[in-house]
Amino acid sequence: MDNSNALIDEMIAYYRARASEYDQWFLRQGRYDRGERFRQSWFREVAAVERALLALGPHGDILELACGTGIWTRQLAAIATSLTAVDASPEVITLNRQQVDSSHVEYIVADLYEWRPAITYDFVFFGFWLSHVPPERFEAFWELVAQALKPNGRAFFVDSLFNRETSAKDQSEINRSGRVERRLNDGRTFEIVKIFYEPEQLEERLSSLGWQGYVRTTGKFFLYGCVSHEVEARDGFTGELGA
Repeated sequence: MDNSNALIDEMIAYYRARASEYDQWFLRQGRYDRGERFRQSWFREVAAVERALLALGPHGDILELACGTGIWTRQLAAIATSLTAVDASPEVITLNRQQVDSSHVEYIVADLYEWRPAITYDFVFFGFWLSHVPPERFEAFWELVAQALKPNGRAFFVDSLFNRETSAKDQSEINRSGRVERRLNDGRTFEIVKIFYEPEQLEERLSSLGWQGYVRTTGKFFLYGCVSHEVEARDGFTGELGA
């Protein structure tokens, strides 16, 4: 039985309330600032993910799930023929529009657990979203991704590795329970889903659902992967898990 509805509602409320301060986490500012050496290491690994994404040559019609404030939308908009960006928070959609300022991005405010695509896409991207999918909804989420892809389409994702230094300095210590407490700058706290995957574990799970591809890490901070429901290999894509 799926008892995750209340937790999902709280998570949506959290990201709506956090919209204006979300980028501080990614930019390692304010409560997330752990010094210049840490920041340089962080952005070296961000650059590694960006290179891996662009090396795949994504193009055509692209779908971004949980698009957030536009950190990845900017890059996708520059290479897409059309880009559809979906998020449950109208607050982050507003910030995304302002930051990206692109006429060929269509924005949709929708709960990803209820939304279904009206068309199919060449490429699906989601950043720092998979870790927020409750375990009991994992399969349903990947069914959504499969429904969204054209034949030979690919999905690319990036997410967090387990690292206690990546959260705010005044945050409760993270753990592997699948739930964490998150604090806003104003002191309000929320409980959210946060699953920290290991590459091999995630590869095996996706393989059992019929996905082909790879999951890798950048070292300390991120894991990323590219997967497809098609078996045959393609240029720039191995077609094999564990590559």
